[in-house]
Amino acid sequence: MSHIHIPDGVLPLWLWLSGWIVALIAVAIAGKYAESSDVRRKVPLLAVVSALMLVAMSSEIVPIAYHVNLTVIAGVLLGPALSVIAAFVVQVILAMLGHGGVTVIGLNTLMVTTEMILGWAFFRLLIRALGRHRVRWSAAVATVVTLAITTTMLIGLVALSGVGAATARETGALNPASLTFANPFTGGILKVGLFSGGERPPEAAQNTSVKKFAVIVYSLGSIGWVIEALVTAWILGYIARVRPSLLWEGALRAPPSHFPGDEGGVS
Repeated sequence: MSHIHIPDGVLPLWLWLSGWIVALIAVAIAGKYAESSDVRRKVPLLAVVSALMLVAMSSEIVPIAYHVNLTVIAGVLLGPALSVIAAFVVQVILAMLGHGGVTVIGLNTLMVTTEMILGWAFFRLLIRALGRHRVRWSAAVATVVTLAITTTMLIGLVALSGVGAATARETGALNPASLTFANPFTGGILKVGLFSGGERPPEAAQNTSVKKFAVIVYSLGSIGWVIEALVTAWILGYIARVRPSLLWEGALRAPPSHFPGDEGGVS
């Protein structure tokens, strides 16, 4: 839900440039952290998870014009540092496929990174509170809360831009004027969304007020949150059952309670 489908030339220079600068700084810091940690064995996992996110974000769920991101799953498996790198790689490739402009790669990286890290943090917190036997419930709740926060961030970003064209978006079967749903099997609404970019044709796009944009995004998004929560819960529950080490010995591993060299106690 946090992916911004805005072409080049829409957002003001100061906004997208700031996004690029902060994103590059975050990637540089994450890269330095990764060098100091045991990241070599995680490179295959990073590649697989990034590929899954790429496919998910390229596939539209009609008629609600929603893209499942798998960001919470990715964040849980990769952890904060690798999440930054994965988000940047995925956003660069998506921009090359027409999912948003090149100028918004920085903002998209920050939005998706935030979603991944929040998902990781909320899932970790819920697992500590509820126990490891509540993986599916923890995953579902973490996903809904995370997506609600990042969706609000998306609306805030559009409002901050002050550009009316930033509110034009694909609405699937939802009529943005009347806020009513049409039959998704008529009028050409039902379509294959794979690598479509998610943007409406220029002649069909409609600029709306930020308030109506928020209503549209929350209306469609809340349906998508439930779908993504179910997908996330099923996948993480399956991983916990067949390959628990990916969860408990990876990004969710508890930090050591003592530092090396303290085994002999304090003299």
